[in-house]
Amino acid sequence: MGLIAAVVMAAAPAHAQQNGCAPIGEWTIPGAGQVAAQEILSRAARESVVLLGESHDSADHHRWQLHTISGLAALHPKIVLGFEMFPRRVQPALDRWVAGELSEAEFTKASDWSSVWGYEAALYLPLFHFARLNRIPMVGLNVEREFVRTVGSKGLDAVPLDKREGVTNAAPATEPYVERLFTAYAEHPEKDRTPARTDPEFRHFVDAQLVWDRAMAQALAEAAARNPGALVIGVMGSAHVIQGHGVPHQLGSLGIRRIASLLPWGPNSDCEKLSTGLATAVFGVQAARPAPPRPLLGITIDTVSDGVKVLTVNAGSIAEAAGLRVGDVLIEVAGSVVKVPGEVRAIVGAMVPGTWLPLKARRAAEILELTARFPQARK
Repeated sequence: MGLIAAVVMAAAPAHAQQNGCAPIGEWTIPGAGQVAAQEILSRAARESVVLLGESHDSADHHRWQLHTISGLAALHPKIVLGFEMFPRRVQPALDRWVAGELSEAEFTKASDWSSVWGYEAALYLPLFHFARLNRIPMVGLNVEREFVRTVGSKGLDAVPLDKREGVTNAAPATEPYVERLFTAYAEHPEKDRTPARTDPEFRHFVDAQLVWDRAMAQALAEAAARNPGALVIGVMGSAHVIQGHGVPHQLGSLGIRRIASLLPWGPNSDCEKLSTGLATAVFGVQAARPAPPRPLLGITIDTVSDGVKVLTVNAGSIAEAAGLRVGDVLIEVAGSVVKVPGEVRAIVGAMVPGTWLPLKARRAAEILELTARFPQARK
């Protein structure tokens, strides 16, 4: 979802939970009030594209998406599912998964899940299984992160045409969208510098967001063209959907205007934001229960040519106790060769308290075998 997510979906004051602007388990049309599930799903099923927002780490959001997709599939004879989580290059893996040719482990490996997305695959697997069970085509909507990062740091002109993955020029951002993006940009100012809308860095930030929105909109439009009469459903971060400024705006510029935008809405969300134009409808979900803290080695890492380099080691961390140092290059974790940070995070994230994690690292010309010991859980 990127930097703007925290600003867009900011938590409301404590009193907002009590005002019932979007009751749990009910559909609400912003600015109009509650609506029956049958009515809103029937309306959405008559559109060309339906966008389902999410907070990427919320299990309840993904459950809601699955139920909504199931309801839409019951109303429309032909659907296609597009996912922000996958870049175009892994489309063959999506096709093989739907065809039943890959196991879960083979699919997450073939789709390069740990590096292209990195959130827990278990959050999304029910959606993927639904697609496979019903032979629903899955489409990768995204582009390589490096493409978006380059635009964000250097501008779109820094990316040659043959490296833009076929993404066409985006429609200019609306003024409200620019204002929202500037709010997000200003939340993270550079040291000793007051953010300004004239900053070249801000222009690059806007361009990066537009590339992201355009890439997904274009992939959805292309899926609609390849599948005449199908209902194309896009699963993506809510920040790309709200107020119609992101993907809906780009879809409109591509000639697709029959769009339904559906969002999950938690009881702690700001009711002042639940106004006309936010989305076609929102569904009230439970407040997310805090997840148990994830295991951490206590390092920051980055990709290098021969593995994953350790950039920092926190004092008192598990990594420090194991003997890792800044500059070490991780080449194996738990016996598996690692080449990108996501692979390390996925393995570490699966550790349970009281277990040991073998590490193999290169330090200059020396190969080290280390053991990271995760402490027992506190009672």
